[in-house]
This record gives sequence, structure tokens and C-alpha cells, in this order.
Amino acid sequence: MAISAPPAVAAGKGRRPPGHPAATRPRRAGRLAPYGFVAPFFALFAAFGLFPLLYTAYVSLHRVELQTADRMDWLGLKNYTRLFEDPFFWNALRNTFTIGVLSTVPQLLMALGLAHLLNYRLRGRTFFRVAMLMPYATSVAAATLVFAQLFGRDYGLINWLLGTVGLSPVDWQADTWASQFGVSAIVTWRWTGYNALIYLAGMQAIPGELYESAAVDGASRWQQFRHITVPGLRPTIVFTVVVSTIGATQLFGEPLLYEGNSGGGISHQYQTLGLYMYEQGWSFFHLGRAAAVAWVMFLLIVVLALVNAAVAARRNRTDR
Repeated sequence: MAISAPPAVAAGKGRRPPGHPAATRPRRAGRLAPYGFVAPFFALFAAFGLFPLLYTAYVSLHRVELQTADRMDWLGLKNYTRLFEDPFFWNALRNTFTIGVLSTVPQLLMALGLAHLLNYRLRGRTFFRVAMLMPYATSVAAATLVFAQLFGRDYGLINWLLGTVGLSPVDWQADTWASQFGVSAIVTWRWTGYNALIYLAGMQAIPGELYESAAVDGASRWQQFRHITVPGLRPTIVFTVVVSTIGATQLFGEPLLYEGNSGGGISHQYQTLGLYMYEQGWSFFHLGRAAAVAWVMFLLIVVLALVNAAVAARRNRTDR
């Protein structure tokens, strides 16, 4: 008669002691699994984000010409010193700032107002919300070409409308402020609806009880908007300001296609930093200087983002 092993012995058959390497392998795999899930993102970021950024910084310290891109001559910081001595760089920086203000401020104000209207129960509001994204879905080339025709000096619709009310035609491509306004109009038209939907999502996260209590207390819609909506949207507003500032600093497609050259007009009156970088690299063939412009733009974006974050943090401390 065979004698069977006790249940405790039978249950422990085949198990490894706690310190055995085979027993620790599943635990180690479980700890490493999250890193495996995020590894593809960091690999792609390193290949297509971090490496180009560092390589551009390396190129900016050399003399590199487009015709002989494989030849690099060490210059140190001379590309940056020449850049800061170039009056066209400062002109491009000034134009970037003015076009950014002319496009960002009206864009965000109109987006906030449209989102406030769409937040109420309107007939066909789904249609209006979808229509808000139509300009954003339009390509930069198509939108810019249409606006260039609208702002045409001789046969443009805008000048025709000005003529109907007795005003003189405006040269929307040669005049400094008029051309900058024309480029800003394209940016405003394309991005207002996008920011409006972001504001609308933020508004819908605000508790409805606050509006009901304010209405019971006799607050008007303007008072509700001022004292409930705007404070509740403050993080969203900071986000859109930062993103719009970054977009304004990188503005390229609209001014390039507005008149069709990288100079930004006959007197560089609306040449942005993006156009100036393109002109240095692909019109004058100075890839080293173009890389220096790219890094100056990057540092400028970092500084602007830090300033916006500091202002937002200070405002939050003041409110508390």
C-alpha cells in the first residue's frame, strides 16, 4: 500500500524558495512592465525630438553652407554675435511680436465670447460647435491664398467694401501695419474656433450650481461671466495664452504664402523669425546661421513660457 505525501508537502511541490532567481523573475518583470509601455514614446522623442534639437545646437556653432553641408568649420558663438548685429533679425523679432499681439489678443477674446454663447442652450448648437473647427481644418496654404485675394490692392474684396463707403483703398501687402494686420487676420480666422472649443470644454467643467445660485441672487449673465466663468477658466486661459504665444513665435506658413516670398514683403515689413530662419538657410544657404536662429527662437519660447507660468502662479497666490 502506497503512502501519499502530506497535503502541505504536496501543495509545496515544485515551488522555489523566496530567494531563488526563478521566483524573483516575475516580480522584476512586473516592475519593468510600465517602463516598457512608455519606452516607445521616449525612443521616438529621442530620435525625432531630442536629437534634432541637440544637433541643431551643434550646427549653430559651425559655418555650414547648404551646397557643402558635409563640411563644418568651427566658429563658436560667431553665428550668434552676427545674428544680434543684423538689423534684419531685430526687424523680424519686432514683427513677430507685433503680429503675435495683433493675432493672439483678438483671437482669445473672441474665442472666450463665442464659447460663452455656445455654453448656453442654443438651437443647433452642435452644428455651431462643428462649424467652429472648419477654419482649423482648412490648410494653411488654402486659407492664406484666399485671404491674399481678399486683401488684394486692386481687385480685393476688402478694398471694394472700403470704396463703397467712400474710403481710399489700402495696400495690404506693401504697407507695414496693413500687411501685418492681414497676416494676423489669417491666424485669427484659423485659430479662434479651436480656442473657443477649448474654452467651452473648460466652461462645462464649472459646476452648474454656481450659475443657479448667482441667478437666484439676481446676477446678470455678464456678472456670471465675470465672477464665475472667468475665474473658473483661469488655468485654461493660461494654457491657451502659452500655446498661442508659442504658435505666434513659430509663425511661418501664413507670412510666407501671403505674398509668396521669404523676405516678408518688399521692405521686410512682415518678416517673422520663422521667415528669417528660412531665408538664412534656404535663400542665402547659411545653415549655421539658420540653426542659430532656431535656437534663439527655442530659448525665446522657453522664456515666454516661464514668464506666463510665473504670472499665473503669482495671480493664484494673490487670489488665495
